[in-house]
Amino acid sequence: MSWGDAGEPGPVALVGSGEYLPVMHKVEASLLAGRAPRYVQLATAAAPEGQQSLARWHELGRRAAGRLGVEQVVVPVVDRVSADDEAIASLVEGAGLVYLSGGNPKFLAETLRGTAVWAAIERAWRQGAALAGCSAGAMALASAVPDVRHPLAGPPVDGLGVVPHLSVIPHFDRFGSRLLASLAGHQLPDGVTRIGIDEKTALVGGPHRFRVVGHASVWLLDDDGRHEHPPGSDVTL
Repeated sequence: MSWGDAGEPGPVALVGSGEYLPVMHKVEASLLAGRAPRYVQLATAAAPEGQQSLARWHELGRRAAGRLGVEQVVVPVVDRVSADDEAIASLVEGAGLVYLSGGNPKFLAETLRGTAVWAAIERAWRQGAALAGCSAGAMALASAVPDVRHPLAGPPVDGLGVVPHLSVIPHFDRFGSRLLASLAGHQLPDGVTRIGIDEKTALVGGPHRFRVVGHASVWLLDDDGRHEHPPGSDVTL
């Protein structure tokens, strides 16, 4: 996937934590501002945890949509079969904001990649809808997606490639040091930059120019160490 192939894509938001919670209300409101009041939500990354977890995400999403005064649209993708269902994919049409929430990033990327639902999401985004991913969702929207739950199980898998030049570590202020240590042996593809996003914080914009919004910082991680970008910073990646 690349930017600018068909019209003007909407903004991308990579969020460290806090999807659907009041603490991130302003970020979600800004992504919907001037766009259709249709909040499309996929809890797919939580599908391996079972129906109770999915129901929890759907309820949090309902409350968020209520606070924003927009329509909640649940896209019930739980596996490759449902992800390739054209009727389910049609639910994405008319989105103002498409949001991929947390759970298992590897499962999310492998479930959506190359399916009818992902094609519908990409189409909506290219037509101007905002596209956001939090935690697992942020990781899956990028390039190389490590298996953070089993980091020694193998190299990263391909992400969905919305920001193909990035690899994201969410919850960075909470788990960053531990995750970096576990990923030390995993070489990133050429041209891919690793970033850490703190909790309750988002990196918004794209494809290369972003702004840090929220409560904490975004970190550029390279061979020279960690480089902090606090809230309000403009970042070129």
